Amino acid sequence: MMKCLALDDEPLALEIIADFAAKAPVPMQLKTFENAALALKYLQEEPVDLIFLDIKMPDITGIQFLKSLKHPPMVIFTTAYEEYALDGFELDVVDYLLKPIPFERFMKAVTRAQEYFSVLQPRPTETDYIFVKTEYKIIKINLEDILYIEALKDYIKIYTAHQPVLTLKSLKSFESRLPKDKFMRVHRSYLVAMNKINSVERNTVMIANQSIPISEGYRDRFYDVITRYS
Repeated sequence: MMKCLALDDEPLALEIIADFAAKAPVPMQLKTFENAALALKYLQEEPVDLIFLDIKMPDITGIQFLKSLKHPPMVIFTTAYEEYALDGFELDVVDYLLKPIPFERFMKAVTRAQEYFSVLQPRPTETDYIFVKTEYKIIKINLEDILYIEALKDYIKIYTAHQPVLTLKSLKSFESRLPKDKFMRVHRSYLVAMNKINSVERNTVMIANQSIPISEGYRDRFYDVITRYS
């Protein structure tokens, strides 16, 4: 089930989205807000998969609201104005719905979001690949190709045997999608593939000629794991 949030300053618009969501064959749990501050507070406390977001609101625009989110979920813009379509494209939103929204058009957008949602769900640890959203596409990465992952503010950079991949994700959320017996955190900003480690010296891990620091908070656990196999 997708957890959804709808933000719009017009109560009638929220009623229509709630009615459509209830009729949709895609399982959805929807929370509606007329106030952006309350919606933001809810997002800080509860995980949400999809936001239906109005663009023109009294205190903040939907574009400003979206840009304020550190790790935004999927977004579908709902607006009466066509001129913001390019902004939606540049912000990588799932879809752009013009009011009044027909139910058939709503369902097309939700189906697209459901497809993204299904692909990006954490997979069982026995799978040997993972899907990652980057720029305007979703790519498949074989776990065996991953060397290490680095946190870069709001993004993570996945270094592979082929080329690095940048994605808007936190290191913590990405770590939860990986097999714990194959990948390990060695630093607040680094996650390494255990089978790609060439050597370990004091507070440093060497992978593919790259020196990766081991921080004090992760050192004991890391050494405890690697000494089991030495």
